[in-house]
Amino acid sequence: MKITFPHMGNMYIPVKGLLEYLNLDIIVPPPSSQKTLNLGVKYGPEFACLPLKLNLGNLIEARELGADTIIMAGGVGPCRFGLYSQIEKEILSDLGYVYDCLVLEPPDKHLGQFIMRLRKIIGTNSWGRVIEAIKFAYQKAYAVDIIEKKVQYLRPLEKKVGTADSIYRHILNTINDAQSINSLQEATNLGILKLDQVPQNINSEVIRIGLIGEIYTLLEPFVSFDIEKELGKLGVHVTRSLYLSEWINSHLLMNYYKKEHSKPFAELAKPYLNYFVGGHGRETIGYAVGFAQEGYHGLIQIAPLTCMPEIIAHTLLPRVKENYRIPILTIYVDEQSGKAGLLTRLEAFIDLIRRQNNNRRIVQ
Repeated sequence: MKITFPHMGNMYIPVKGLLEYLNLDIIVPPPSSQKTLNLGVKYGPEFACLPLKLNLGNLIEARELGADTIIMAGGVGPCRFGLYSQIEKEILSDLGYVYDCLVLEPPDKHLGQFIMRLRKIIGTNSWGRVIEAIKFAYQKAYAVDIIEKKVQYLRPLEKKVGTADSIYRHILNTINDAQSINSLQEATNLGILKLDQVPQNINSEVIRIGLIGEIYTLLEPFVSFDIEKELGKLGVHVTRSLYLSEWINSHLLMNYYKKEHSKPFAELAKPYLNYFVGGHGRETIGYAVGFAQEGYHGLIQIAPLTCMPEIIAHTLLPRVKENYRIPILTIYVDEQSGKAGLLTRLEAFIDLIRRQNNNRRIVQ
C-alpha cells in the first residue's frame, strides 16, 4: 500500500509526519502547479469548483509516481466537498488509475465508520502508537502555523522584500524533516530565532487585513496566487480566519487541544447567519465581525467560483461592511483567473484603505 493525498497548502507536512510515524509508505504529490490544474480541468467536470480539479490533478500525478491508495477527508452538510472522493475515484477509474480510496469523515458525525477506516490505514500499529502519531502530526501543524503567523507579521516590515520568505521555506523543510517532538521543537525555535533577526522598518505604516473565506483557497498559495506574499509587498499584515492546526483540532480532534486565541465565530455570526450552511460560510461571517471589532482596516474574502457557502456569506458581508464601516473585497477564483488582474484589484483596494485612513486623520 502506497498512500497519497491531495495538497492543501502546507497540509502535506503533518500528514506526511503522521503516516511516516506509523511506518507507512507514502507518496507526496508534486506541489500544485499549472500542470496539475491542466490535468484537473481536462478530466474534471466543467462546473466543478477549483479545489476538486486541483485535487484530481494531484492524484493523477501521484498515481504516475506509484501511489495506489488515497486518503481524503470527508465532509457533511450542503458543501460539495463531501462528494469529492467519490467523484474523483470514478473519474480516476475511468482513466485507468486504480485507487483504493479511504475517506475519513469527521468523527463527531460518524465515529464508528471513522474508527473502521482508520484501522484499515494503520494496519498492525497499536492504538497507542496511533495516538502518538496524531499528536506528533498536530504538533507539526501547530509549528507550521506559528512560523506562518511570524512571517505574515514580518512581510510588510522587512527592509529587503523576500527575506522572511526565504527563511520561511528553509524552516518548512526542517519542520518537514523532523522525526521527533524534540527535533520538531528545535526546528521551530531555531526558525523563530532566524526570523527575529530579519531587518525591519519599524516605522513603516502597516495596513491590517483579515483574510476570510473557504479553507482551500485560504491555505493553498497556488490557488490564491500567493495573495499573502503579494499583500505583504504592499505593506499589509495579513491574518487568516483559518489556520491548519485550528482546522485539524476542531474538525478531526473534536477540540482536544484548547484553542487559546480563537474567536467565537458562531456567536459573532449570529446576527447575520445563525445556522450551518456548509463549508466555512459561517466562519467567514463570524471572523469578518471579529476582525472588524478588533480594528482591522479591511477584509478580503477569497473563495472558489460557484462555492455555495461562500456565496451565502458574500450576500451577508455588505451588512457587516455597513455596520462596522470596513472595506471588503471579494475574490472568486477558477481556472480562468490570472495573477495580473488580482494584483490590480489588490493595489486598488489597499490604496483605497490608505486614502480613507488619511482622510480620517485629517478630520480628527
